[in-house]
Amino acid sequence: MKHYFSKAEIALWVTSVILIIGSFCLFDRENVLTLLASLIGVTSLIFNAKGNPFGQVLMILFSLLYGVISYGFRYYGEMITYLGMTMPMAVFALIAWLKNPYKNKKSEVKVNTISKKETAWMLLGSLAVTLVFYFILQHFNTANLLPGTLSVTTSFIAAYLTFRRSPLFALAYAANDIVLIVLWIMASMYDIRYVCVVVCFAAFLANDIYGYISWRKMEHRQSQNA
Repeated sequence: MKHYFSKAEIALWVTSVILIIGSFCLFDRENVLTLLASLIGVTSLIFNAKGNPFGQVLMILFSLLYGVISYGFRYYGEMITYLGMTMPMAVFALIAWLKNPYKNKKSEVKVNTISKKETAWMLLGSLAVTLVFYFILQHFNTANLLPGTLSVTTSFIAAYLTFRRSPLFALAYAANDIVLIVLWIMASMYDIRYVCVVVCFAAFLANDIYGYISWRKMEHRQSQNA
């Protein structure tokens, strides 16, 4: 496995893990579920950056745990989004990635591109989902409604692009990370333990940015070898 990941990827993962564990020891020390979810999440991203379907397996586990954590702070939008959309879409993405390996390599998915027409339909769908979720979350008195609704939008786009095997999924998740950093900073003002979640998504942001770079390189390599 050490030959599978580059030194830069190992350094990124190790740094992310150290930051996550360090923030847990400083600000929490009790909610092991948050620590476990963060470690599973950041590990899934390093596999996703390689186009490895195992990353989607870990994302399914992360979505389940993150939904429980979100429920604890009345972030119902996050809970519904991850349990009702991100987790099922991760299942579909796992199936799609397994069905579309690059040259029969189960550890690397074949990179795909989507047309402008499909992009337009995706954005239209994300607008519809956003409007529906806004009123649902408003009904349940969701904390920090507007950024919570924006998180639904970015999550939908990211989940769709992941399923379609587009390199842009990593950028969409990076946008979602920024929204979530803001959300959990708000939460940490009431409970300092949630600083751990802020650090978690800051680490996710760095990993998603790297994931986009990695997928672009993978896309170029695959097209050269076609």
